[in-house]
Amino acid sequence: MAAEDIRLYPHPLIAREGWPFVAGSLVLALIATALGWTLAALVLWLLAVFVVQFFRDPARTPPLGEGLITSPADGRIVVVGKAIDPISGEERLKISVFMNVFNVHSNRAPIAGRVVDVQYVPGAFLNAAVDKASEHNERCAMVIEDAQGRKLTCIQIAGLVARRILCYAKPGDALLRGARYGFIRFGSRVDVYCPLGVQALVSVGDKVSAHSTALARW
Repeated sequence: MAAEDIRLYPHPLIAREGWPFVAGSLVLALIATALGWTLAALVLWLLAVFVVQFFRDPARTPPLGEGLITSPADGRIVVVGKAIDPISGEERLKISVFMNVFNVHSNRAPIAGRVVDVQYVPGAFLNAAVDKASEHNERCAMVIEDAQGRKLTCIQIAGLVARRILCYAKPGDALLRGARYGFIRFGSRVDVYCPLGVQALVSVGDKVSAHSTALARW
């Protein structure tokens, strides 16, 4: 593992954001089972299984290679192409990862560096798989700068069902690549804006895993 990668993952197995949901669903399922409510118990156990899988948060092994920009999220690539970075106003290479309700929803830093800006923008809750969600949906942008002065913009975008974007990064924070910096509940998207000249390593339709898949190379 490279020196710039996170070495100790702080939230094994289940994301801390999910602990109240997991506990609540298990308690309800156990109560229904104890009372002999067979149908209700079955539904509640299925719900508990869904909640556990949604909030799972496994540690990940980074890819081998130099100068890699790793995926900030699990999911499917829905955009690879030039676009205007809404934070810098510059033309960049945009790579978008769409997360459905069955993906891991922890967000991880795609590079090691210092957080220089965090901006929250309220908005709508359109289907996050469509590109106009980047402009109209509720979102939170984080700009991170590496040791060479290169900047990336990562934008967490709420989806059709998602109603809560959590970003724990603050300006001035130092993040290792793969460090957990946020979470989005129940279906969402992350857009990554890279400087032009960066080589894309993924295509539309590819499935990616946070920190384990390289999106691009400097």
